[in-house]
Amino acid sequence: MKNTLIIIVIIIIVVLLLMTMFTVDEKEQVVILQMGKPMRTVTDPGLHFKLPWPIQSAVNYEDRLLDYDASPTEILTKDKKYLIVDNFAKWRIIDALMFMQVVRDEKGAQARLDDIIYSGLRVQLGNHDLEEIVTTNREELMQLVTEASNIKAREYGIEIIDVRLKRADLAKENEEPVYERMRAERKRIANQYRSEGEEEALKIRAQTDKEREIILAESYRKSQIIRSEGEAKAIEIYANAFQRDPAFYEFFRTLETYKKVFDDKTTVVLSPESELFKYLK
Repeated sequence: MKNTLIIIVIIIIVVLLLMTMFTVDEKEQVVILQMGKPMRTVTDPGLHFKLPWPIQSAVNYEDRLLDYDASPTEILTKDKKYLIVDNFAKWRIIDALMFMQVVRDEKGAQARLDDIIYSGLRVQLGNHDLEEIVTTNREELMQLVTEASNIKAREYGIEIIDVRLKRADLAKENEEPVYERMRAERKRIANQYRSEGEEEALKIRAQTDKEREIILAESYRKSQIIRSEGEAKAIEIYANAFQRDPAFYEFFRTLETYKKVFDDKTTVVLSPESELFKYLK
């Protein structure tokens, strides 16, 4: 009888110990409830203790990044175009106690995130034109949406890490007019680039022609100077030669004149007493 009583006591002690012990996984965080009221949060992995049930109980929450995937919604842009926006986000629980008190569970958090993120998207996308959203400023806009949404989400013990667009499509009735306007805009820009290119080409050609004329004029000037200097030098040489032997110089020049004047195609009628024939007598 005594042994049976000891065994029963041991069993009761083991059961009480098991009811007071709980473990926290490294991927989780635990909220301790006392009589159903949230009391504290345990985030350190390992073995922990609490008062036995029903005095205290433990509720586990994820400590990892969680996914938020919204249904496509319609948003009006600044230039009055309706976009069908499909977005997703990464978030996590940073204050499990506040999270439990305000939203209770992940399903409640998803409902709050719907309102918070949609509000941020509507504000940011509504302040920008379609072209900015689709092509130029998407990264910057998503950063602004993330920051604004995160500020609001912290009131629920949630941190929003990143908000992204999976797709942003035009409503069917707006697709063709918008595409046509985009094509016209691209064509206008292309024509502008062509005009600017042609203008720049004309400037380059005009500058090149100007430089060419300057180079040619400078070359002609230098050639005339060199030619004049050469002719002056030649005249000086002829003059010196003439002064040394005027008779020979006159004879030489007369022979050169014969060479230029008399040929098969030339007929000259002169008096035999002409000075030109004095060396032929």
